[in-house]
Amino acid sequence: MDLLKLLKRVEERGAIETTHRIQQNCGQVFRYAVATARAESDPSRDLRGALTPWKPEHYPTVTEPREVGRLLRDIDAYEGGFITKCALKLSPMLFVRPGELRRAQWSEINLDAAEWRIPAAKMKSRIMHIVPLATQAIKILRELHALTGRSAWVFPGVRTNGEPMSENTVNAALRRLGYHRSVITAHGFRGMASTMLHECGWSSDVIERQLSHAERNAVKAAYNHAEHLPSRRKMMQAWADHLDGLKKAGQVLPLRA
Repeated sequence: MDLLKLLKRVEERGAIETTHRIQQNCGQVFRYAVATARAESDPSRDLRGALTPWKPEHYPTVTEPREVGRLLRDIDAYEGGFITKCALKLSPMLFVRPGELRRAQWSEINLDAAEWRIPAAKMKSRIMHIVPLATQAIKILRELHALTGRSAWVFPGVRTNGEPMSENTVNAALRRLGYHRSVITAHGFRGMASTMLHECGWSSDVIERQLSHAERNAVKAAYNHAEHLPSRRKMMQAWADHLDGLKKAGQVLPLRA
């Protein structure tokens, strides 16, 4: 009942996913306690059905080519801060998770090798992830480096507290551009890329690996950070070229695998 009381407090805030994550984390602790003779049972196991069910959220996005082109032109016309504008430009091009983008560090990026290696500790899957950088991304990053290169963070926060930009920065910029959260969010750029790349015939294995979706085989996952890398490099450049074509209102380059 003590655990249920705690979980209900979180649930009442509307944080349904967080409630279930806390229950799962507590269950791990209790199961360890049972295994080490510190407890007799896992009380979290008996709370099934006592909490509001959680269903994975599908982040809103745009995938119709004309709408994507309009969005990209609006991003180019963004009149806010330069750092935020760079983050906006890179979000659809790299389609990493928003938290991975805002916490990018210059030490992880090799502009000469055209790749960004995100450490395992920053990844949801806890596996190091390689992001091939298209020539367009490198150009943006070189311009940004002239401004933020002395900071550890690629996107330092506006406050001088040594932290990266806020987790709400890109979403707030999209709202400023007139895009409601029901239309697209920062996370929605991942869905945009996934949908459009699949429609254009790119291998699902290559797309899923670039999205850094979790590998179910734990042993394989430890070695797959470079899996399909040549194809991923080709795809990321083709994707950036395709976005450029959409942005030019109809001058669309083929995005065939």
